[in-house]
Amino acid sequence: MTAEATKTALVTGASRGIGAAIATRLAAEGFAVVLNYAGNRAAAEGVAEQVHSEGGRAICVQADVSDPAQVARLFDAAEGAFGSPAVLVNSAGVMQLAPLAASGDEMFDRMIDINLRGTFNTLREAARRMPDGGRIINLSTSVVGAKLPGYGIYAATKAAIEVMGDILSRELRGRNITVNAVAPGPTATALFLDGKTEAQIEALSKANPLERLGQPEDIANTVAFLAGPDGGWINGQTLRANGGMV
Repeated sequence: MTAEATKTALVTGASRGIGAAIATRLAAEGFAVVLNYAGNRAAAEGVAEQVHSEGGRAICVQADVSDPAQVARLFDAAEGAFGSPAVLVNSAGVMQLAPLAASGDEMFDRMIDINLRGTFNTLREAARRMPDGGRIINLSTSVVGAKLPGYGIYAATKAAIEVMGDILSRELRGRNITVNAVAPGPTATALFLDGKTEAQIEALSKANPLERLGQPEDIANTVAFLAGPDGGWINGQTLRANGGMV
């Protein structure tokens, strides 16, 4: 079965922020969307209701992406509802900021488990199950290029995701499956805004020549391009969606 026949998109971390914007945009593009969430079922159901109200199809599936058994069940649920996902978007992630000298083991382990191990788990499952012609899009960060103090562990997990995805794109030779990453700059989500002062937010909004924060829809537009027919020649790349910040 080819990706064109299934037209299913699986989005991890789809209950809010960038993940929710990606899910609703892909639904608007005609994909049946599997909304993965870790704990906030009400938020995920709110996204599903929005999709349904606009004539789309969506289901909510709880899974901790750091657990390979739960990821396998997530793919099982997707296949049972709509068929094997033709598009996988890895949006699930956590971010904690601190200088390396002040970073604890628990903080390190949490970001490795969810950001890096979680992406590994979904990439492995997709490589085994995705139909030929599929699209895989990982969420990275433009801090990989900007190298801002305090982001060391978070950026390291995302840099690893970029390289892992690039190598997977070569391992999938002959299957017409593309693997790319989107690296947002500062984007107005709860994940970004929480814990920052107004002065910090203002400074980061001026870090790019367009002089504004990104919006979740800006990132969703980039993902939709990679997932759609016009993005088929992009493979093994990272697109920095950051307004020119770096």
